[in-house]
Amino acid sequence: MPRESSISRTTRETDIRIKLNIDGTGKSNIDTGIGFFNHLLTSFVLYSGFDIELDAKGDLDVDGHHLCEDVGIVLGSAFNKALGDFKIARFGYSITPMDDALIISSVDISGRPYFETGELFVNSLIGTFQTEWLLEFLRAFAMNSRITLHILKLRGTNSHHIAECIMKSLGMSLKEAVKRTDDILSTKGVL
Repeated sequence: MPRESSISRTTRETDIRIKLNIDGTGKSNIDTGIGFFNHLLTSFVLYSGFDIELDAKGDLDVDGHHLCEDVGIVLGSAFNKALGDFKIARFGYSITPMDDALIISSVDISGRPYFETGELFVNSLIGTFQTEWLLEFLRAFAMNSRITLHILKLRGTNSHHIAECIMKSLGMSLKEAVKRTDDILSTKGVL
């Protein structure tokens, strides 16, 4: 059975449509109106192996916060919906370098949403992109996909490298965690 989902979400702040295929080939068609965010999401898609079509519009005249957070909500919801019977490896991690940046990401697709990170960024801006927008995206994604997500920075000073490394690492962690298994890996027997 294909692990796919489509979700639309419209609020007074954003209008988001997504199609997700967990068993894809890393193809993306992404438009959020925020160039650097598009770049980060495209990196995530490539390294996760998912296919994602995403069209997101928001009140960018106010700020990018609402849009980035809501993309996390919608992508997380689509991911959770697409997983199916949870006969998956469940855990995944990646220690990922990118130039000066070295990131660890670790996931547990447990049905228990949690997000933890330490201090990641030296600078609060990457061009016009606020680094806190990425944190809001990650938190919303973890909560709505119902995964436990830890992200740690071991090294790094270049915020662009750190942000991109986070998304690549997350993609690789999820690629490992969604691998199919014969059973649900839980002492409880359910996730």
